Amino acid sequence: MPLPYVLLSAAVSLDGYLDDTGPERLLLSSPADFDRVDEVRASVDAILVGAGTIRADNPRLLVNSPSRRAVRVCAGRPEYPLKVTVSGSGELDPEAKFWHTGGEKIVYTTEKGAERARAAGLAADVVSLGPDLDWRRLLEDLHARGVRRLMVEGGGRVHTQLLQEGLADELHLVLAPLFVGDPSAPRLFGPGGYQQGRLRLLESRRIEDVVLMRYAPTAPGEGTRATAADRHWLRLACELAELCPPSRTAFSVGAVVVASDGTELARGHSREGDDPVVHAEEAALAKIDPTDPRLASATVYSSLEPCAHRASRPAPCARLILQAGVRRVVTAWREPDTFVVDADGSGLLASAGVDVVVLPEFEDRAKAPNTHLLP
Repeated sequence: MPLPYVLLSAAVSLDGYLDDTGPERLLLSSPADFDRVDEVRASVDAILVGAGTIRADNPRLLVNSPSRRAVRVCAGRPEYPLKVTVSGSGELDPEAKFWHTGGEKIVYTTEKGAERARAAGLAADVVSLGPDLDWRRLLEDLHARGVRRLMVEGGGRVHTQLLQEGLADELHLVLAPLFVGDPSAPRLFGPGGYQQGRLRLLESRRIEDVVLMRYAPTAPGEGTRATAADRHWLRLACELAELCPPSRTAFSVGAVVVASDGTELARGHSREGDDPVVHAEEAALAKIDPTDPRLASATVYSSLEPCAHRASRPAPCARLILQAGVRRVVTAWREPDTFVVDADGSGLLASAGVDVVVLPEFEDRAKAPNTHLLP
């Protein structure tokens, strides 16, 4: 199921704390950065905070700028983004500001938590995720409601869980020039298993006396479960397909090979360079030393499933992937019967033990440079 684009937003002290232990909330951002946050809020479809943030900070989570709200309305969007919170227990104060400002609200909770939340008379749609909280199911439900971009503003436990489950597409981290130094104060990220590898720096910017850093995860998922990084790399493969010289006899396809730590090993696209018949996966794999030990745990991203049959070369791309030792493939689109009937490269790979992940939300993007070949 498709998921929203998930953007985590937080401000921390130089020693990594979200707040101190005083009775008042510690203001870490500058006035100019608060305005930037307001701008980001105005751009998204929904804003999410955990129940702990509602209890600790009693936030309103509004778009404060009248002009930004007006732009939303002119674009046919609600004046305010949907407000979302998550509570396993369902124990929420019905008098909190969260419920009485802005537009529509949703509470995601458990079966037992839903009983408490409904009994409290919260001014919100209460949705049970089952016996336990399930972040992927929550995001799927939000996408089904039309949420394409979700801003998550805390707290630390929520940010930690979304990152550890590979569901965060982007992190906006603001670093404030002060220290907290209290080990009992809340930190942004907790212990646990995170995806390996370095995050990709998208931007760094000084905003008065704070620094904004935007990062994106790069490490592929494992097995058949897709992560935010998988969507990033498959999006790149679809962009590469648009670089292909047009053809009436072959599809335009892009491919990227990525190591398990998020290092890009190679990329390629159909008919790349001076080779009029080279396929995308073939072009990418040819750029990698076949003895590279990273291939065994790498992922191949291809805008179209790797071919199982071809006339132009002895080995189809699915066989080349198997020969390279790659055990995971992510693709956007199953090969139609245009040139080969029942090609099923995904089936060939799966029968050999390769994990094949299909993300159909990218199918239209993958088809775009091939519309002249399709009925």
